[in-house]
Amino acid sequence: MSITASMVKELRERTGAGMMECKKALVTADGDIEVAIEDMRKSGAAKADKKAGRIAAEGKIVIKHSGNHGVLVEVNCETDFVGKDENFTGFVEGVADAAASCDVADAEALASANLASGGTVDEARRELITKLGENISVRRLARVSGGTTMASYLHGARIGVLIALEGGDEDLARDIAMHVAALNPMCIEPTDVDATVVAKERSIKEELARASGKKPDIMEKMIEGQMRKFVNEVSLTGQAFVKDPDQTVGKLLKGAGASVVDFVRFEVGEGIEKKTENFAEEVAKTVSDSKKDS
Repeated sequence: MSITASMVKELRERTGAGMMECKKALVTADGDIEVAIEDMRKSGAAKADKKAGRIAAEGKIVIKHSGNHGVLVEVNCETDFVGKDENFTGFVEGVADAAASCDVADAEALASANLASGGTVDEARRELITKLGENISVRRLARVSGGTTMASYLHGARIGVLIALEGGDEDLARDIAMHVAALNPMCIEPTDVDATVVAKERSIKEELARASGKKPDIMEKMIEGQMRKFVNEVSLTGQAFVKDPDQTVGKLLKGAGASVVDFVRFEVGEGIEKKTENFAEEVAKTVSDSKKDS
C-alpha cells in the first residue's frame, strides 16, 4: 500500500513521534494507522524499559495548593536540556495536577492516576521517554495540610517549599518558605532533631573535647553548649531568619502569633548519585576502541 504524506501527518499528530519513525511504522503496518500506533506503543514501552536504569537527576519541581492542602511533585530527566523542553514541562504540570486531584500517598501509586489529557501518568511517561530519548522518572510527591495559612516558594524549578502555618498571613508564610529554601532545616523545633543525628553529632563533639585535654566538667559544659548550637542551626525555629539574621525564625513567628504546622522542601536530584563524565577519558577510550576494531 502506498504511504501518503497525509497518513504520516495524521500519525505524527496522534503519536507525537518523528516523521521518519511514523513513515517506517506505516510501512511495517501496511498503511494501517491503528496497527502502526499499537506497534509504536509496544516499541516505546521496550525503549522505556531499556532506559529505566539510566541516571535521571535533572528535572523540575511543581507545587499545587489550594486552601490548606497542597502537594509537591518532583519529576526527573537526564539532562537540563530536556528539563526545559515544553513536552517535559507540560508532562510535569499534568502530573502535579493529577496528584492534586487525587489522594495517593506516593509516586508509585501516582503512576496509575489518570491525567486530564487522557491515559495514566505512567503511560504518558513511557510515551515521553520514546519521544525525548531520555529516562524520565516521577520520583516523589509529598503532601502538606492543616493550619490556617499556606504558602509555597519555588527557586527556579529546582527547589520547592510548601509550608503551613497556624496563624500569621501569606506574606509571613512565604517569607519562611523562602528561608526554608535557602537554609534547608531538618525539622521545625530543636527538640524535633532526630535522635540518631543528635547522638552522632555528640560523639564527634566528645571526641574533639577529649583531644583538647580540658577537665571533664569543662568538657561537658563545652559539649552541651555546642550541642545546643547544633540543634538550633539545623531546626527551623532555631535558625537566624535569612532576611533578618538578628532574630530567629522562632522569634519572628512568636511576634506574629504564629507557629509552623508542617513544611516540605524538595530539591531536584538530591540524594541521587550523579555520574561524573570525564570527556577526555571518554574520547581516549573511543579512539582506543576504534583502533582495536580496525
